[in-house]
Amino acid sequence: MYVCSCFGVTEQQVKDHAAAGACTPRQIASASKAGTDCGGCVRTIQAMLGRGACPRRELLERKQTPATATAPVEGLPEAA
Repeated sequence: MYVCSCFGVTEQQVKDHAAAGACTPRQIASASKAGTDCGGCVRTIQAMLGRGACPRRELLERKQTPATATAPVEGLPEAA
């Protein structure tokens, strides 16, 4: 079944992009253009993605070390 009729994106394609790491409607849009024309499918895509954990985000958080997570960014004031 089509999720995005503007670009012919199917449910299966959205699921495939999600399995590959797309965790938000914006990431799905970057991968498939779904949701970038009329926007009528964005809520459907949001519902398909759900509110579950994002595997890609979890992997990125695991890769962060305490030193890199708390290092100040050059040019920005440090938090008090």
